[in-house]
Amino acid sequence: MDEEKKPRIKPIIEAADSLSLGISMVVAVLMGVGIGYLLRSLTSISWLFWVGVGIGIAAAILNVYKAYAKQYKEYEELAKEPRYAIKKKLDDNDDDEDYGEKSY
Repeated sequence: MDEEKKPRIKPIIEAADSLSLGISMVVAVLMGVGIGYLLRSLTSISWLFWVGVGIGIAAAILNVYKAYAKQYKEYEELAKEPRYAIKKKLDDNDDDEDYGEKSY
């Protein structure tokens, strides 16, 4: 009875989220091609196939953007942790070094 109460769509969403970026791009373009083919067959308007291809390419670009935004957010979270705060340490050490002309 507990299994009936659990949401069935959640595992599907988690699986789709864990797909690699390359696979998700290919799937998005193929789905767009399928939509375009379906629209062309239903309406007999040939340019609707290219509308579907455009939708697929746009979805692939959106997938890349979402993956980039997610990774950047994780990077920002890591940068806030003190053990990974290398940039601050490097900025503090810049005063010690002189990259100008050396006098011997």
